[in-house]
Amino acid sequence: MSSGVTEGSVGCEAVPAGSGGKKRDSLGSASSTHLIIKDLGEIQSRLLDHRPVIQGETRYFVKEFEEKRGLREMRVLENLKNMICETSEHTLPKCGDAMESNLKDVLQRLQAANDSVCRLQQREQERRKMYNDHLVASEKQHQLQWEAFMKEQPHRRAEVDAEHQTAMARLKEHYTKMEKDLAKFSTF
Repeated sequence: MSSGVTEGSVGCEAVPAGSGGKKRDSLGSASSTHLIIKDLGEIQSRLLDHRPVIQGETRYFVKEFEEKRGLREMRVLENLKNMICETSEHTLPKCGDAMESNLKDVLQRLQAANDSVCRLQQREQERRKMYNDHLVASEKQHQLQWEAFMKEQPHRRAEVDAEHQTAMARLKEHYTKMEKDLAKFSTF
């Protein structure tokens, strides 16, 4: 040092440069000891204290990750932007035109189908009405026939009863005659 005063690390005292010889030796050895201790501290910190290296590596990793991530996200966003532009400029107008042209045809076909269904439904209703009318007429005719049948029933029953009575009388007469004949033969 230029002022002639040296600092000792052991005693931390300022010693004038022109003092005694013994003091100078002790100061020289103290200074060399101080340098050795300092070097040992540096070696120890380099060997055992890895914080600065780890911090540097961490900063490098984060920087690389953010750059790559940022680039990847930028590429994704650019692709999305291109896709949206292409869709809005080309695909969407084509779809709109196709929809407008096909929509008219679809509406015409739908109207034609609706008209056909209405006609079929009307025919079916007419057919059902005819069937129901025929069914009602047929039912009325059957009802009239049944009533006529039920009106004739007492007369027919009387005829059948009369025929039955006549047949019974004939059978009775016949069996009576057979009994008489049998009685003639049994007296022998």
